[in-house]
Amino acid sequence: VPTMLWFRYPKAPDQDEDDIVVRASADFGSLFVDGMAEGILWDAEEFGFEMLRESSFNLLQASRMRVTKTEFISCPSCGRTLFNLQDTTKKIQERTGHLPGVRIAVMGCIVNGPGEMADADFGYVGSGVGKIDLYVNYDVVKRGIPTAGAVEALVGLIKEHGKWQDPVTEEEELTAEVGAVAML
Repeated sequence: VPTMLWFRYPKAPDQDEDDIVVRASADFGSLFVDGMAEGILWDAEEFGFEMLRESSFNLLQASRMRVTKTEFISCPSCGRTLFNLQDTTKKIQERTGHLPGVRIAVMGCIVNGPGEMADADFGYVGSGVGKIDLYVNYDVVKRGIPTAGAVEALVGLIKEHGKWQDPVTEEEELTAEVGAVAML
């Protein structure tokens, strides 16, 4: 029988979404990591269903209980980073954010990047001025790719390894929702 955690967070003055997520993370996180629960049921009066739902999935994914989206690992950037890390990470998220269960690392340099991305499925690592290397797990598989085409090269690599799925269109999503409602 799965164990569900249920917490109720009463309305508190000056409490915003970040405050409630931090509180819930502290309450749920260690219980999930220690294997003492499998699910979340929580209520925070002043916050809507979608916020609670999204936060629940985030907590479950962070504790490795349920993976529902792509996970991104990125370094904070430093003087060794020779490309715009924030813009590149955003582009990669836009292209690959629909791949649940895939872990993608975006690292600024080869000094610390490979070690920090060791548990990622795919890695995008700066290797020189205007160049990046692509990794699968911990192994470099493509070197010296010009940054101009590197995001697409990463997408190609994900496809080569069978981890790609086309994004669901809005129309497909609506059709699935209507079908689910019809089945009720």
